[in-house]
Amino acid sequence: MVKKHRKTGKRSGLQAITLCISTALVLILLGLVVLTTLAGRNLSAHVRENLVVTLMLEHDMTDSEGNQMCNAVKKSSYIRSINFISKERALKEATKEMGADPSEFTEGLNPFSPSIEITLNSEYANNDSLRWIAKELKRYPKVTEISYQKDLVEAVNRNLAKIGLAMLTLAVLLTFVSFSLINNTVRLGIYARRFSIHTMKLVGASWGFIRRPFVSRAVVIGLVASLFAIAALGGMSYAMVCYEPDIVTIVSWQDLAITALAVVVFGIVITSICANISVNKFLKMKAGDLYKI
Repeated sequence: MVKKHRKTGKRSGLQAITLCISTALVLILLGLVVLTTLAGRNLSAHVRENLVVTLMLEHDMTDSEGNQMCNAVKKSSYIRSINFISKERALKEATKEMGADPSEFTEGLNPFSPSIEITLNSEYANNDSLRWIAKELKRYPKVTEISYQKDLVEAVNRNLAKIGLAMLTLAVLLTFVSFSLINNTVRLGIYARRFSIHTMKLVGASWGFIRRPFVSRAVVIGLVASLFAIAALGGMSYAMVCYEPDIVTIVSWQDLAITALAVVVFGIVITSICANISVNKFLKMKAGDLYKI
């Protein structure tokens, strides 16, 4: 009897380990999808916020006038950053890039006009908003021209929309597949104890009483599996940061925290739901049907 009990305990422990490993692998995939989706959102914002709108100013605008204009413009809600480039600074930058002083070809006169470079908040980085913003900015005095890359803005938004749709589709499909895999794994673990469920039902135990230990066990396994998955995802993220430090501009610690929370929630919710479904299935079956499956 003792040996039989030990064998049953070992078998149950092995099933729990197998279920934990299987669930952890699925949760790693789900975590990767969540993290990739967040990274894609951040990349979209990063790309949009680095699109530059240039305000060309009249040649006689002084530095003080330019700075005053910057202070007035940056109060607008759509402004992310603003940078005034004086005539002298433009000349120095051109000289450094060309390796020669352009003023030498204009009889000592500075051929450059002052300008202001603006980057916008990501939600305004589209052609519709930019047309409205351009009209607003042209109202300021001594603004001669406003330029931005219309084709680039349109291409960026179009491609980012396609990427976002693809990631959303992948997330939905993988969530469905993950639920199916975890459900099958949990069902196999409960299948081995289907006769115990039937015995408890025969002695008058309520369905809630029978269901409770299976659901509790599934929740514990889901929690442990999610911790393993978080550790694996954390290790992969650390390796990526070590390989490419600039990735922290796209994947932040907040994103990692959200991913970890999502993995824990997925692990607990999916395993508990699957355990409920599986136990209910065996509770509804008659004794003769238990031998046919």
